[in-house]
Amino acid sequence: MDTHDVVDVGREALAMAMLLSTPMLVTGLVIGLVVGLIQALTQIQEQSIALVPRLVGVLVAFSLTLPWAIAQLQQYVHDLFTQIPQRL
Repeated sequence: MDTHDVVDVGREALAMAMLLSTPMLVTGLVIGLVVGLIQALTQIQEQSIALVPRLVGVLVAFSLTLPWAIAQLQQYVHDLFTQIPQRL
């Protein structure tokens, strides 16, 4: 296994981590923007108001995308293990 293979495996792992975290991050971003806009319009500047909807939204997104994320991660690990003899 040379350095090119190590870099490829690391890049694939980072890409998988980004893919799996995207639904939760996008949900938190959208909810944060909406709550921030509502707070700016109503001039209510309480920090805890923004935290609770974002937390609930991220938990809902996590629970909805968990089966998909497990399937993606299982496929990635299967592909990684089947490539071990080729990379050695």
